[in-house]
Amino acid sequence: MLKRLVGQTAIYGLSSILGRLLNFLLVPLYTSVFATGEYGRLSVLMTMVAFSMVVLTFGFETAFFHFTNKEKHPSKILSTAFFFLSTTALLFLTFTIQSVDSIANLLHVTGNAIYIKYLAFILVFDVITTLPFAKLRVDNKAWRFAFIRMTNVTVNIALNLFFFLLCPFLLSKGYAVELIKSFYRPDFGIGYIFTANLLASFSMLLLLSPEILSIKIAFDKSVFIRMWKYAFPILIGGLAYTTNEMVDKLLLEYLLPPSIATEQVGVYSACYKIAIFMTLFIQAFRYGAEPFFFAQAKTINAKQQYANVMRYFVAFTSLIFLGINVFIDLLKHFLQNESYHVGLDVVPILLLANLFLGIYYNLSVWYKVTEKTKYGAYISLTGAIITISLNLALIPSISYMGSAWATLVCYITMCVLSYYFSRKYYPIPYDWKRISLYMSSAIVFYGLWTIWHDSYFIMSSLLCLLFIFAVIVLEKRKKISNFNH
Repeated sequence: MLKRLVGQTAIYGLSSILGRLLNFLLVPLYTSVFATGEYGRLSVLMTMVAFSMVVLTFGFETAFFHFTNKEKHPSKILSTAFFFLSTTALLFLTFTIQSVDSIANLLHVTGNAIYIKYLAFILVFDVITTLPFAKLRVDNKAWRFAFIRMTNVTVNIALNLFFFLLCPFLLSKGYAVELIKSFYRPDFGIGYIFTANLLASFSMLLLLSPEILSIKIAFDKSVFIRMWKYAFPILIGGLAYTTNEMVDKLLLEYLLPPSIATEQVGVYSACYKIAIFMTLFIQAFRYGAEPFFFAQAKTINAKQQYANVMRYFVAFTSLIFLGINVFIDLLKHFLQNESYHVGLDVVPILLLANLFLGIYYNLSVWYKVTEKTKYGAYISLTGAIITISLNLALIPSISYMGSAWATLVCYITMCVLSYYFSRKYYPIPYDWKRISLYMSSAIVFYGLWTIWHDSYFIMSSLLCLLFIFAVIVLEKRKKISNFNH
């Protein structure tokens, strides 16, 4: 079963990791084209998109996984959930189009209301495709899932290169000037990022049309009520999680002096991107692990499987933490404009914070399989309160460094709370000694690197190889010990 999880994670990771990695490769382009202020404006708008996506999906994706494994007629689950999400998405689109100017003023993009319209359509397309994607995961159609995701990414990147490289190049050389000027405006700026995202999301919708058209148009009230009761705490938890992930950018925008606020958001957001290799793996893991956890819940040794997954997960993410930190002098060149480099000190803190976030995802299995999702909401809300409070306290004095520390404290607290409640309702025999050893070793190795390292990355490579060797030796010893047991 663990091999199947690794296989599923690898395939989902093919689309998730490669997709976001390719998007990460756009960061050098964006940081060379946009000033820190413009990049900060982009970050604020994408933060609002993240909040809206959580609200519009209502936690029904996780509810779909849960009830599909329990319902005798899973088609009712899919049709009811899809009808609800599609209807609310279309209502949201109607409201946004009618209120577009007011929303643009609120988000400080007055005169660019078209941004809001594009983002609204992107959200609707993404909401409508949420459950068809979930169905592919339930049906173990990982390759089709990966193909559609990668098509979305390919279209998005191709259009970004077209708008930000090819069109300016052709205009500068005097090629096809009249044709290009008929659809391209250099002053549209970040609007072309939204244009590329919109067309990419629409392509995804088209590719998923066979799955969408196969869904019966039906609504079962009793099914909806059960799903809603299960999903509502997940919705609250999702909002709290998004607050933990995103609200720092909004608070930076509104708490810092107007003369520097947007620029600080831009620096923080760009440096946050360097931690992407950690978030990429965590996202790929979630795609593969969520259906796996629900399926394993029925087996006799489910708890031991969950414990094993946690141990392997921490070993790998600790390596990612170490690798990114000791090769930071190489990775920083992805931020083309050196004005962004002043924020690199946040990277180790954010990496460690995301490692704890990944641990929390593993820990959260207990309340999902026991249908105690309200505890997930309580824990996430506690995290959100900590995030907001610490940001309010720290941003005025230490700017985005305060946001980074707030994120770390938040996720550590959420891990502690989740483990505490899991011991009461669904105890899992996690190997905390081994987990702590992997994490502390990675931190110590990073500390050694800060004391001495070279410009040829010899020390960086040796530390990573030593960590890998230590993990392999320890895991082999554990395997032998378990066998003798």
